[in-house]
Amino acid sequence: MNVLEAIQARRAVRSYSRRPVDKATIEALLRAAVQAPSALDEQPWVFAVVQDRGLLSRWSDHAKAIVLEQAPAEPKTRHYNPRLSDPVFNIFYDAPVLVVIGSRKRGTYTDADCWLAAENLMLAACEVGLGTCPIGFAIPLLNTPEVKDELQFGAAMVAVAPIIVGYPTAAAPAVARAAPRILSWS
Repeated sequence: MNVLEAIQARRAVRSYSRRPVDKATIEALLRAAVQAPSALDEQPWVFAVVQDRGLLSRWSDHAKAIVLEQAPAEPKTRHYNPRLSDPVFNIFYDAPVLVVIGSRKRGTYTDADCWLAAENLMLAACEVGLGTCPIGFAIPLLNTPEVKDELQFGAAMVAVAPIIVGYPTAAAPAVARAAPRILSWS
């Protein structure tokens, strides 16, 4: 698979098998992630890998509570309330791996740097037959002092890009994309 094929094939996967992802494969994904460009070559990223299903289930419940508490102030996510209120719904979609990409400290470009690393990780995962999905609902929880402690993220560190990884139960459908909206070309 070349990079353009991976870009076309990568989808947000929300249904995973129970098959575990081996350590060597996760390490290969992390090596791909750190090949991302970074502003001023700071390479600010840090990683936490979570494979404990019980921990992910507990975090899912806490994350849902945080998002529901913030819902009145976040009209964009209000339509997710029924799903987030469902005790069976897991925001990590029962994926076997959560990779949290964080930054040693927040700076002007660190979020962009971390998301570039996340895209590299997701494309590398696609190439080896793994599914991925960024989980924005997890970000508030992952930045609480308690969870940062569990991730071994220091006080100044920030969780930026939580990405679930696993073997898809089925191919995710293609999503139509609009043509590029070119506003100027000088």
